[in-house]
Amino acid sequence: MKYILRKLLPLIITLFIVSLLAVLAFQVIPGSPATSMLGTNATPEKVAQLEEEMGLDDPVLVRYGRWVADFVQGDWGESYSYNLPVKDMVLEKLPATAALVLLAFAITVAASFPLGIATARREGSRLDRIITVVNQICMSIPPVFVGILLCFVFGITLRVFVPGNFVSFADSPGQFFLYMLFPALAVALSRMAMTVKMLRSSILDEMNKDYIRTAFSRGRTRVDALKKHALRNAMIPVIAFLAVTAAELVAGSIVVEQVFAVPGIGRLLLASIGSRDFPVAQAVVVLLAVWVVVVNFIADILYQYMDPRVRIQ
Repeated sequence: MKYILRKLLPLIITLFIVSLLAVLAFQVIPGSPATSMLGTNATPEKVAQLEEEMGLDDPVLVRYGRWVADFVQGDWGESYSYNLPVKDMVLEKLPATAALVLLAFAITVAASFPLGIATARREGSRLDRIITVVNQICMSIPPVFVGILLCFVFGITLRVFVPGNFVSFADSPGQFFLYMLFPALAVALSRMAMTVKMLRSSILDEMNKDYIRTAFSRGRTRVDALKKHALRNAMIPVIAFLAVTAAELVAGSIVVEQVFAVPGIGRLLLASIGSRDFPVAQAVVVLLAVWVVVVNFIADILYQYMDPRVRIQ
């Protein structure tokens, strides 16, 4: 419990720093929300008047303090473009992105573990060489290009789904998961290849250590030594890598959502930046930061559980 409490304080500080950087970053973006709302033909006097009404003429730190105080109380502000509560807009788009990220993470774990273990068991075999080559190809292709290929092959050619025709979970759960499968594959493919490569390298490194040779001397087969001794130790660095993967899947989904027209927070973020709708953009950035720090916090706890050699101090 002391360890968890000590970890929580840096996480809170991190979130405050990220939110401050988000506010400062939006200050250097050319253009003003007031200009976007009034149009380019608006006079400077009208723009200045609207900025005063919106509080945009206050110092940055004053606006940041006001925004943080409202945010922690559940008031995320109001959208400049739609005149709607930001909280309602974000929470409406969040389920689609959450489903995309969770499905992509599940695909990454479910596919990379068997492939990584299989290549480590058959080091130097034809299967190992084939998977290694495929991994290199998958790691070199960006998710957005994979998404375009999937749309062309499965959407236009095979007509498994209709690109751009998103089906919500409420309308049809089956069609929803069928449609989300392809953007999830686009996001997960490169991370899955990296996980396979890392797991393979970690297992082979453990199999060459002294305690594995001791297991061989006691009559253990290679498969038994891998399952009962090497695999658990090989998983320790992979857990940290999967935490980074879970965080980066969100970043990958932001672009892929544009390709497949998924109404998630990625599309909302890009649209809000383009329209200078800073309250929406700031809320989305903070939510992404919360996801990253929480995932890494869980990874730290799992790291302690998996490796008893690591002490809290």
